[in-house]
Amino acid sequence: MEAHGSKKVIYAALAGNALIAVTKFGAGFYTGSSAMLSEAIHSLVDTGNQGLLLYGLKRSEQPPDRSHPYGYGMELYFWSFVVAVLIFGIGAGVSIYEGLHKLNEPEPVSDPYVNYIVLAVALVFEAGAWWVAFKEFRRSTGRLGYFQAVRESKDPAVYTVLFEDTAAMLGLLVAFSGIFLADRLQMPQFDGAASIIIGLILAGTAGFLIYESKSLLIGEGARATVVEGIGRMVKERPGIKAVNEILTMHLGPRDILLNLSLDFEDNIKSEEVEASISEMERAIKAEFPEVGRVFIEAQSLSGHRASRRSDAEDS
Repeated sequence: MEAHGSKKVIYAALAGNALIAVTKFGAGFYTGSSAMLSEAIHSLVDTGNQGLLLYGLKRSEQPPDRSHPYGYGMELYFWSFVVAVLIFGIGAGVSIYEGLHKLNEPEPVSDPYVNYIVLAVALVFEAGAWWVAFKEFRRSTGRLGYFQAVRESKDPAVYTVLFEDTAAMLGLLVAFSGIFLADRLQMPQFDGAASIIIGLILAGTAGFLIYESKSLLIGEGARATVVEGIGRMVKERPGIKAVNEILTMHLGPRDILLNLSLDFEDNIKSEEVEASISEMERAIKAEFPEVGRVFIEAQSLSGHRASRRSDAEDS
């Protein structure tokens, strides 16, 4: 499974967030800004999350063995789910708590210009990491619209970093606004409110990532273009009377399990069926390299329908 693009995105975000987190913590403790501390916690959580995604990628590259005959590709989906939960629990939870504390016990922000400089530098680093993630995301999704591309993406490493960086840039703008208003209006409550808004942004981001990760974990099929392309290839082959069913499932971002149920012509010989199956498998894998395993079942259309009816009645 090719994971070079995903690793490049994660390494870029990891380097940026680690440097930004240290700088934000220093500025937050020096100036007493709640919003800046929330941003520091956000960057620290993001840094840890990128480490978990790298670990998930490493685990997902393990070869198949007896206990996991289809490999470990779905490890990446699990660790992406863990990352989303951490964003929600630690990032959002601590930011909202810190904001509520600042609202209840407001303290003025000292030397806000330190925060402005740190936030501006952080925004440059975050924008660079975001651009790397965005380019890789668009490369892997082609001409799909943005929302559709996210919904159909099977690589959580890329879109998780993209959404983290997007949330980070929004958080930086909110933190800047909160600190600016708190300083100009001499109302430190704005600083606390900014921290709460940052927490809500993280909660929304985490909720979406949790939903997407759950969908991949429970078994998500290949894109419609892949399924339709396989269907056309199979229907055009000689000796095929009907395509009963095409079932796909992603075992990893670029590892698809394919199950085909086909109705062959009645007069075709068994050795011709075997040769046709072997040729179909080679052709499908050549056209769709992400298809790693192909299982083809020879069954009459009437027999397939009867089997499906029986399964429905049993359930």
